[in-house]
Amino acid sequence: MRIMQILQALILLAAPPLGIGIVNKTKAWFAGRRGPSLFQLYYDLFKLFRKGMAISKTTTGIFFIGAASCLATPLLAGLMVPLGFPSAAVSFQGDLFVFAYLLGLGRFLTAAAALDTGSSFEGMGASRELTFSSLGEPAFFLGFIVLAMITGSISFTEIFSGLSKPPDMTTSAILLLAASWLIVLLAENCRIPFDDPNTHLELTMIHEVMVLDHSGPALGFILYGAAIKLFIMASLLVDVILIVLPVTVWIKWLAYAAGILLLYAGIGVIESIMARLKLVNVPKLLISSILLSGFAVVLLLR
Repeated sequence: MRIMQILQALILLAAPPLGIGIVNKTKAWFAGRRGPSLFQLYYDLFKLFRKGMAISKTTTGIFFIGAASCLATPLLAGLMVPLGFPSAAVSFQGDLFVFAYLLGLGRFLTAAAALDTGSSFEGMGASRELTFSSLGEPAFFLGFIVLAMITGSISFTEIFSGLSKPPDMTTSAILLLAASWLIVLLAENCRIPFDDPNTHLELTMIHEVMVLDHSGPALGFILYGAAIKLFIMASLLVDVILIVLPVTVWIKWLAYAAGILLLYAGIGVIESIMARLKLVNVPKLLISSILLSGFAVVLLLR
């Protein structure tokens, strides 16, 4: 069992940049281009960690804490998520709440670092980020309630260990929850239709605004942390879908790996065929994610 935990920690460290490469490759194929290498983010991170940093005189230690938290909090949170295996690297009762609050802490410190620059532009981005995240969090926590109602546990490892016999309405509730969390995944990771990490149009930027003053290793921490956050939220979504499949460990892991690849490719397809939403329409889509999770709870209460 300890080997599986170490293996998951290594996957968590190594795999996330490859996922970003799959998204970018899919988008390039849709555009009829060859596109960047699947390993482009690894090259970029290596280059950034070797560079120096340009630092504004107005910043304080909060600026550096924010960048470090962008990497540290998703790494710690990711240790609590089973990556297709029966148990996570770290597991305890209530770990799903610690997971959510670690991501919240990372967001708070990133917003604080943006405000620390003294830039009104970055302050605007922090305001947008916190406003939209406040609409995504209820859907996330309602999803936890759905999982707790189905399995009777508040630990990721026990929740995703598989149901020997899914109760009535479980499959329908899981599908509603998966749809809700897919919307939250796209919003939390600044993907289209909520944000576009590849452009810097000031009137529509959300997350990218907050990190414009970062450079060198600090920017590397942020890019690496963002890739890890997308990876662990994708893992959660795939784990939720696989919860109703009582299969052996290795078959489940293969299904998990295939699910992760399909999800990354699906994100690339979504970003290829959809345009970014107007900012006024972003709350409407996030509220729909709350309703989907809420309907899943109601379905289980019947």
